[in-house]
Amino acid sequence: MNIPAGRKFTRILGAEWGKLVTLPAVWLILAGTFVAQCVVTAAYTSVALQEGPGMYTILNAGLASMRYLQAGFMMFGITATASEYTGGQIRTTLTTLPWRGLQLSVKHLALAMIVVPAAFLMAGSGVLYALTMLRDTSADIEPNLMAASLAGATGYLTLTALLGAAAGAILRRTAPALVILLGYYFIVSPLAGAVLPDYLPDAAGYYMYAPPSPDPHNTLTRMQGTGISILWTMLFITAAVVLHRKRDA
Repeated sequence: MNIPAGRKFTRILGAEWGKLVTLPAVWLILAGTFVAQCVVTAAYTSVALQEGPGMYTILNAGLASMRYLQAGFMMFGITATASEYTGGQIRTTLTTLPWRGLQLSVKHLALAMIVVPAAFLMAGSGVLYALTMLRDTSADIEPNLMAASLAGATGYLTLTALLGAAAGAILRRTAPALVILLGYYFIVSPLAGAVLPDYLPDAAGYYMYAPPSPDPHNTLTRMQGTGISILWTMLFITAAVVLHRKRDA
């Protein structure tokens, strides 16, 4: 059946969007991530009250939960793709939408449509809370720096979710994908951070939202960190699409 490309795209986007918004695990993960973010931000802001004024204090406190937020968004992405292989739902999907490469690519787009506003809401609420609690430092606020950090945080969380979705599609199982990615982000990277290069996904992503620092060990700019993070995400998505097209459902 010859279907115009535009109609294929809208048909797949509607189907993938519908699957995501009706998947209970998606909203449970986002809700749990938001609660964890509120708790962590409140704790770090309380500590920051003792550190004195400064724009960096506000941003550091407001974005202190990023390490935990990335885990939630990673789980979100993995669940969005790997859950289809539980019970064989992917067979139904590919029967209805047989354009494999386009289907998986558009799934990532549908995921981004949910992730971007959720990421901005969580990152923004953290910074807003810190700003409110540390309002005595408001005279030191640089709007451009705050906007750049919020945009970077939103972008990093979005890329993390998309990378997780690609990993879920590659491994086709939720548990192994979670173990491998969370194991790297929370065990391997912290323990071996001094010897691992800044060009790995989590290290490069840090520069997307972190305030500028005179630390000589900071080797990347915000734009360089963004470019490297996008490259890693695109590599994972490309690998996922290639494998998705070549192997059985």
